[in-house]
Formats: sequence, structure tokens, C-alpha cells
Amino acid sequence: MPGTRIGLVRSLALGVCLALALLLLAAAEARAGKYVVSQCGWHVDADAGWADSTGGAKFRPDAYCVSPPGADAFDGVHMKSFTRDGAGTVSGTRFARWRWAAPANAMITRVTGTWWHTLHDGFQQRVGAGTWSGGFAPFATATATDVGPSNFAAGFNPGVPAIEDRLLCAKPESSWCSLDPGSWSSVRAMTFTLEEGTAPAAGIGGDLLAGGWRRGGQGIAVWGGDTGSGARYGETLLDGNRIALTEYPCAMAWIDGELRGTRMQPCLTGVSAGQAVDTTNFSDRPHSVAHCVVDFAGNRGCTPGHQVLIDNHTPAPPRELRLTGGDGWRRGNDFDLAWANPDQGPASPIGGASWRIFGPGGYDTHDRFSGGRDLALLNDLRLPAAGSYVAHVWLRDEAGNESPGADASVALRLDDLPPSVAFLAPEGDGLPAAVSAEVSDAHAGPATGEVRMRRLGGDRWVELASKLQPGGSPGRSRLVATLPEHLDPGTYVFRADVADAAGNAASTTLRADGREMAVRLAEPPAGRRNATTPPGLAGKGAKTRLFARLVWHRRRGASVTVPFRAAATLVGRLLDADGAGLAGRGLRVVARPSRGAVSRRRVETIQSGPHGGFRLALPAGPSRRITVSYRGEPGLAGSRRPALELRVRGATSLQAAPRALHNGESVRLWGRVRARGATLPRRGKLVAIQYFETTAERWRPVLVVRSDHEGRFRARYRFRYVTSAATIRLRAVALAEDRWPYVPGASPPLAVHVGG
Repeated sequence: MPGTRIGLVRSLALGVCLALALLLLAAAEARAGKYVVSQCGWHVDADAGWADSTGGAKFRPDAYCVSPPGADAFDGVHMKSFTRDGAGTVSGTRFARWRWAAPANAMITRVTGTWWHTLHDGFQQRVGAGTWSGGFAPFATATATDVGPSNFAAGFNPGVPAIEDRLLCAKPESSWCSLDPGSWSSVRAMTFTLEEGTAPAAGIGGDLLAGGWRRGGQGIAVWGGDTGSGARYGETLLDGNRIALTEYPCAMAWIDGELRGTRMQPCLTGVSAGQAVDTTNFSDRPHSVAHCVVDFAGNRGCTPGHQVLIDNHTPAPPRELRLTGGDGWRRGNDFDLAWANPDQGPASPIGGASWRIFGPGGYDTHDRFSGGRDLALLNDLRLPAAGSYVAHVWLRDEAGNESPGADASVALRLDDLPPSVAFLAPEGDGLPAAVSAEVSDAHAGPATGEVRMRRLGGDRWVELASKLQPGGSPGRSRLVATLPEHLDPGTYVFRADVADAAGNAASTTLRADGREMAVRLAEPPAGRRNATTPPGLAGKGAKTRLFARLVWHRRRGASVTVPFRAAATLVGRLLDADGAGLAGRGLRVVARPSRGAVSRRRVETIQSGPHGGFRLALPAGPSRRITVSYRGEPGLAGSRRPALELRVRGATSLQAAPRALHNGESVRLWGRVRARGATLPRRGKLVAIQYFETTAERWRPVLVVRSDHEGRFRARYRFRYVTSAATIRLRAVALAEDRWPYVPGASPPLAVHVGG
């Protein structure tokens, strides 16, 4: 008892000094996190290890810490070390111990508990601190039996790594302590205050941080680690505000009005979890997201802020949606739409446009999408047949927000069908004062018309004064032409040339019943006997010569190749037999597109110049054959130039990603074949991917792919034989094939850097 009291007094004095030192230190600098652990009592088990310095020969343990539910929390509770009965003696300095160790990165700064003991022949119970050097420093020592439980307490500054309760033979190593009668020591109600100065580690990832703009529900992956008290909970913060919380399992209990650990390391050292975030609760703009982990001691560790981009609102409709070239009727099945994008402010940029076309007979393309940042143009839209359609366009931002209800619309009017025209049978006999033709066009409607006549056997058509008059129903008109007053006897045939509002032309010399529109004038009517034959209706005469060639920049000849969408020029001269130029003569130019083109044969009439020369601009389009002819006139025979070949290169684009890679890796290739004025083959367009062989200075094929029905193609190529760093030049070539009205054309080359 006296030894016990002296030890307790010393321990209490030491505890007071340590407490004062801690208070003074806290006033000078920030304090680390602290937590409290309770052991053996309060229905809590013990987190301690027992050891015997004799190897188990002289001592034995006994522990009972958790009383039954409803019973007194301390009824019979103990952690004891006994000497073994019948073991004789034990040499001095030998001991048994219970040991409580602080986890890594933590230390014990205070301990309280209850002890009692039975001690004989030099045995002592010592409670003390394990030192950082591996030693033992007791702060309470009992030398005599005291079976009445009493309390002890001690504080430490700096903290210690462990607390031990020892039953010790306190004699020199050369002496012995008797084990008969037996001795024992006991403790319970141990309470430890631990200090931890290291913040836990935290990490964050998942869909929300995967890059790009995000919307709707997003998943977050979080994790953390703490080697001291362990991670108690993690919280995710957006712009400093908590948006998700995960509590991790910990060994803890409410004791005496506070939350205490029930193990020396109450929580897990490594944790991870998944969290869900509803981004619709936040504004459309960039935000900062971080994750923090808090350990059981209250220390907090956070990740740096990560920028996340959030947008949950549909873009406004396209502004000023318009059809390139106007919204009137057109005969080319190629429509380009353009618009202005609305201002997105801090929200995500426009990432593309969705579109849908409705038309006659229930036609519906359903929703389609074309991607591209700030896209404001849709090229090469095509319609299935002639008619009036409506295109609806709405925008999708880079977060994926879109709504068909936020659309703009524009009319698409296609008429690639020529109008129908047929002469009406003249009434009565003889030459009528006027001839008429019925013209009908179901879509664009008749727009222009003229009637010509020639005397049977002649080559020169004479234009008559003509007028297109409205018909009795939409899409129908009547073309009326007035005949000259003075005509010689003979048979006259007529031709009607009409065009609709889209530019489709039609020509006929027939009546509705299929018979040729011809009128025979048997003898001149009264008042017309002195009439002369109109110029240009006479027969053939002297020989003429016709020269023509194609010109584009410095290229000229009977066959010329031009780039995609390039215009060429037809030039030539009309000469008589002596080589003199024939001025003011009409020449007929016919352009016949190559197979696969959607455009029709184009016929134009031009006049030769003062010296017989002529020139005609040929617009951009697919490859075609050009013929030039002169029909002749009284005194001059007709002539014809063999067909000229205007060859147009196809156009394609090529992109690649990544542009820098290593041998064994694959490059993604994609592009598009332009099909302006042409129909893509049913199976898709053949495209060759080629590389440039520097030693031979030639382009060689790598692979051949087919495009889809919109001309887009994709491919992947793996580099396998590159042994050192190299720059590979690639291009795409739209190959020649049946019913494709373009000659092979290549994309601009691009470079891919491959490391060996």
C-alpha cells in the first residue's frame, strides 16, 4: 500500500506537469487531432497484446472485459496476469505484461485506469509507458497487496508509443522470486487519449471528373487512407459546399457523453466508395470539386480542387436558319443549311446539330446528328424525290443537351423533273394565226416558254413571239405563239421549249396525240403572194469548219482534267471553207454528264463573234462530254466538233488521331467523300488510304475501305514494322468505279509521327 500510494502520487504529479506543459504548448502552436479510446469496461473488449518474458513457463493471462447485456458494465471485468501455480520460482527481472500500442503516426498523451493486485516475495505491478527507443518507463508502481480497485492517471509530453501493465519479479537477475503463494496483477477501465498530427490522404475520380461537359446524374469514385486513427468519413465538396458524404465503419461507442474508439486504431486505414451527384442542382458553368477525408482524430485531408464543367439546359433554337442559295425551287438535289448559333455564355459550347426532314407521303428521316464545335452549317442534304419538304434543325451542346422543341425550320423544294409539254391540234384548215401548247409541272410550276418553227426540209428554227398564260389549275399553263403574217406555201413544223421555276427544261415537236405538230400551207392566202421566205429556212450550201477546245488555267486541249468544283471554259472558232471567220452564227453546245451524275444533259446556244470566235463558261460539276455543232443555213453547210472530255477530280478529306504514336499502336482514320452532283454507289464509295514511299517517291496503298451512304468512311491501321522514329505521310483517294462521274482525286496529305 505505501509503495502504491507513492507511485500514484508521483504519477499524478507527473500528469499535472505534463498537462500544464501541454496547455502552454497549445497556446503557442496549433494542436494536432486527438481521440479517446476506452478498453475493458463499458461492455467494450480490449485491444491489447499479452506477453511472457519467460516464454509462457512462469506466467499466464486471464481477461474478462465484456459483461452480459443488461449487467453492470464492470461486474467482474478484469485483465490479469498470474504466476503459474507449481512453477517454483522465477528469476529476477522476468515479467508478464499487457500492452496497448498506438497506431503508426499516433502517440498516447494520457492514460487513466483502475488497478489492483496480490503481490508476494518481491513481485511488483508496474504501469508505464513504452518508450520510442524500445524501453519501459513506469509511472505507477505497487509493491504490496491491495485487492481494492483504485484509479491511476498519467499524461505524456511528448506522447509515447505504448502503455504497458507489468507483473514483475523486481529482484536482481541473479535472484529468484517464489511463485508459492502466487502473485497477480489486474487492470480495467483503461482510457487512452491519443494524438495524431498527420492528415489523411484523399483521392477523387469517376464520371464527373472524366473531362468534358457533364449533365444529369454523375458518379464519383472517392478513396482515402490514414495510418493513424483511420478514416472516419469522406465528404465531396463543390465550390466549397458539401454535395455527398460517406461514413466508413469504425469501432466506436458513446461513453460518458462522448464518442470514443473501442480499438487503438478505430477506423480503416484504406477506404473507397462510390457517390452519386445530381448536377441539375447546380448552375451551368465551370465548378470546382474536391474530396476530403476526416480521420477519427478530426484531422482533415483534401484533394486539390478539380474543375468540372456542368450544363443541364438545352440550347436556344438556331438563329437565322437559311437555305444557301435561297428557299425557292431547285433542280439540284443538294441542300446546304446555315444559321447563327446562340450565345451560350459560361455554359457548354454548341457541339453539333440534330435535324429531321418531313415530306410528302409521310416521308421522315427521323432524328439525325452532325457533330462539330460551334457547327453552323449542314452540307449536302439530299431528298428522296421531287416535292416540297420541311427541315427542322435544333442544337446539341457539348454536354449532350438538346430538345427537338427548340428548333428552327426551313422549306426544301426539289424539282428535278422536266415539265410536260404537248401542242394542241390547230382548229380548222390552213395556217392558224397562233399555235398553243399545254404545259404542266406538278412542283415548281411552268416558268418560261418559247415556240420555234421551221420549214420542212430546212435546218434553221425561227423563234416566234410567245407568251406563257396561266392555266385553269395549279401547275398548268398554256404557251401561245403568234405566227408571222407572210409565209410561203409549204409545210411548217413547230417546236416548244419550256422550263419550270427550278430550271428543268423540256422540248417537244409533238401534239398530245403523239403526232408531229405540223401545218401545211397549200397556197399563199390573199395578200401574201408577194411574201418572201423568211431568212434561215433555206437549204444547205458551202462547207464550214468548226474548231473547239477546253481551257483551265494553262491546261488546254480536247481532254482537260480540273479539280473538284472548278469551272472550265470552252473556246473555239467557226470558219468557212477559205478559213474566214463566220460571225453571228448560232452554235449548239451540249454537255452530257458522265454516268452516275444526277444532273441532266444541258443544251445551250451561243453566237460566234466578229471573227467567228466563241467562248462559253462551263460551271463546276461532275465529269462530262461536250459537243459543239453548227446546223448550217442557206448557202452554208453544218459542221460538228467531236466530243471534248472535261474530267473532274473527286474530292475527299482525311483526318487522323492520334498524330503521334509508337510502333504497335493503331491510328484512327476518318474522312468524307464529296458527292456534289452525283449519287454515291449503293454499296458505298471505294476509298484507298495511301502512304508516300520516299525512296520510290510514289504513293502506295495501305488499305481500301467503303464509305457509308453519306460518303463518310472510317478505318484503323496498326503500325507494325517501324523500327525507328519516322514521319508517315497519308492521303485518301476516291477511286474510279462504274457510275461514278469523277476521276480519282486525293485529299491533302497529313503526317503521322511514329516512334520505333
